[in-house]
Amino acid sequence: MTQTLKPSPEAIRQARADNPKMRERDLAQQLHISEADLIAAWCGINVVRISPRIESFLTEIQSLGEVMALTRNESAVHEKIGVYDKPIVGKHASLLLGEQIDMRLFPNAWAHGFAVEKQDGDTVRRSLQFFDAAGEAIHKIHLRPASNLDAYEVLVAKLRLDDQSQTIALTSLPKPEEKTLEIEELDAAGLRDRWSQMRDVHEFFGILRSLKMTRHQAVQVIGHDYAWKLNGSAFTAMLHHSAQEQIPIMCFVGNRGCIQIHSGAVQNITPMGPWINILDETFHMHLRTDHISEIWAVRKPTKDGHVTSLEAYGPEGEMIIQFFGKRHEDSGERDDWRQLIEGRPRLMFAAA
Repeated sequence: MTQTLKPSPEAIRQARADNPKMRERDLAQQLHISEADLIAAWCGINVVRISPRIESFLTEIQSLGEVMALTRNESAVHEKIGVYDKPIVGKHASLLLGEQIDMRLFPNAWAHGFAVEKQDGDTVRRSLQFFDAAGEAIHKIHLRPASNLDAYEVLVAKLRLDDQSQTIALTSLPKPEEKTLEIEELDAAGLRDRWSQMRDVHEFFGILRSLKMTRHQAVQVIGHDYAWKLNGSAFTAMLHHSAQEQIPIMCFVGNRGCIQIHSGAVQNITPMGPWINILDETFHMHLRTDHISEIWAVRKPTKDGHVTSLEAYGPEGEMIIQFFGKRHEDSGERDDWRQLIEGRPRLMFAAA
């Protein structure tokens, strides 16, 4: 955030009253504040500050029953309807492994939490919203008509903080994948050696850390047998083809504190202006295609054979969204998914 004088909580609430239909994220940008600043201005009115510590509530979220889980970054939104079940709480990362809600959570990034009640006509919409230290949204849990309201109120009371002030202190944060070396300084030979010996895709993150590379840098230098650029229509074509042929996919959208995953077939692919949308019964995805600078197909070795992903990057090399073919552990990649990705038109002069 730029170092400008923030509007007072009263001024923020007045701006909300003057712009009742504007999305919180858009109004916050208009006011040059974070979304967390905007929410905090309503503490004591229709917002309660709550603990952002994942381990203090992750095993209890299931009691809310059916909810909508929302994770986003600047360019993609991922929404899943279901129950928060099968949690695994860890010190550095926690997991939710439910059939509908599948997430990876990184607790060190969770800095602010709020329980929000918003009047919408005759309906009160309730949510739990979590933000990082810079005030950027990490994850939101929206109640639905079938949710257990009593369990929600018990949980909010348990998580309520003594501090209910209407302003919050924010901290500037580095980008999630800040590059420390330029392309010509990277150990491309070392990357190829270790990449070719991978037995599990999860080894990739350790390789990047040890070689001081970002994900985007790695796909640029690994070589065209492991990563190649695709043209700008690749995502839309992949989604339409997956829906038409009912090829089950995995869709990953994340930020510094959370990665949310959909696994399964998709049905309703709907373009709308710059957005490409999936509008299914329990899964919605919204992707700003005009934010995509590069699309890459990436092939990684595993003990079960290669797996192939389709990845979109923004103008500063940030990961926007990632797709795989759905597969089970200890099983190979689906032939129809691999053929779908390998059949996309390549850009022949990608960097290597």
